[in-house]
Amino acid sequence: MEGQKRSRKWLWIIIGLAVVGLIAGWCTYFGNQSGVSSVFNLNYFLMGLFIVTVLGYLLGRITIKGVSLGTAGVFLIAILFGYLCTLIPSDVAIVGGFHLDSTSKTLAYYKGAVQNVGLVLFVSSVGLIAGPKFFRDLGKNFKTYILMGAIIILSGTAVAIGFALIPGIGSEFSAGVLSGALTSTPGYSAAVESAGAEAAKVTLGYAIAYPFGVVGVVLFVQLLPKVLKANMEVERGLLKSSVETKIEKKEGLIQVDDFGLAPLALAIVCGLILGGIRIPLSADGYASGAPVFSLTTTGGVLIMCLVFGHFGRIGKFSLEVPTKTAKTLRELGLMLFLIGAGVDGGVQLVSQIKQSTLGGLIVVYGLLAGAVMTTVPMFVGYFVGGKLLKLPMLNNLGSITGGMTSTPALGTLINTAETEDVAGAYASTYPIALVLIVLACNLMIGLI
Repeated sequence: MEGQKRSRKWLWIIIGLAVVGLIAGWCTYFGNQSGVSSVFNLNYFLMGLFIVTVLGYLLGRITIKGVSLGTAGVFLIAILFGYLCTLIPSDVAIVGGFHLDSTSKTLAYYKGAVQNVGLVLFVSSVGLIAGPKFFRDLGKNFKTYILMGAIIILSGTAVAIGFALIPGIGSEFSAGVLSGALTSTPGYSAAVESAGAEAAKVTLGYAIAYPFGVVGVVLFVQLLPKVLKANMEVERGLLKSSVETKIEKKEGLIQVDDFGLAPLALAIVCGLILGGIRIPLSADGYASGAPVFSLTTTGGVLIMCLVFGHFGRIGKFSLEVPTKTAKTLRELGLMLFLIGAGVDGGVQLVSQIKQSTLGGLIVVYGLLAGAVMTTVPMFVGYFVGGKLLKLPMLNNLGSITGGMTSTPALGTLINTAETEDVAGAYASTYPIALVLIVLACNLMIGLI
């Protein structure tokens, strides 16, 4: 009986979705006939956004021997969606509105609005949750986090340099693969600026390596505890003992709104200002192509939200965001970020492969090199952190997600560990990794 009820429920769900799809297609077709294309372009964009969301979470729900993609399933569906949309001619009735290419205005929605809004929501939520404990934890483990970030980036860079020396590969493509393998948008941006006329090679390498860079770290933080048969309750206890848990309770403060959205918005604005500050790294100053360092949107918002979370008040006004609100926005932000990055990645991959003289062969090179550049730093980092620095496993994995600058993996690790405390290690290691990956991409292209 239970099985029959379940089957009927899914049958009605499928029928309902089919009906909605038919109605949407019918309305869209006649809307296009009447010439109101701009309205329906927005509708196509919104439909695509939520189609990827549904299918992505369904894929992420599939569990094999206790391991699942989780929110990273959204990323893979987004890449597939972006690729398939490049194959749809723009002049075909009903589905033509889903067409995407590298110059599409709709793609700019995904890459610009969706990806960046998602990134801001995710890192701000992480910062506000980790803030009350972050600076106390950082004070105890400052040298450890610096070393972890350096080891992870340097080991990945060593692999990238070796790959760049292979005849026909070159430093531009290798730097792109490195930034994709470490899911570092700032590293990618720095490499593009340094590459100049060869920037297309950087973009191609980044697009090829980025998917495994996301999925590889997500799987690593799930699989390692299972392979080691770690007692997660014991590991959570070890993590908590390494993190200062004393938090002042702030009473009698004025709450601007019940959900904490006003202080969240203020922290984000301050973070965007901080992330927009650019510091020249050479005597050429801000000249075109000259290396420039900035915390970018990610670093600026993360650091400012850590500060807001730490102090929790301005005078009598509360800066606290309820944990439930922060967790909801963290998941929403991660989902939007992965959709924007995935759709753009699927479209750009097609575009860049067409421009490459090596054709499909360059994809094989990039995939293999990217997999190595993602995998080697994680294992090196885990060995150094566990064997030499004696970090608890969850603290070690948190540092690895920060060193790999992997936003999706942090979300997965929080769910796997069932504690927010791992975010502190991520936030502590992330800044040093951010600085080093930018420098590594600049220097690789400049010197090789």
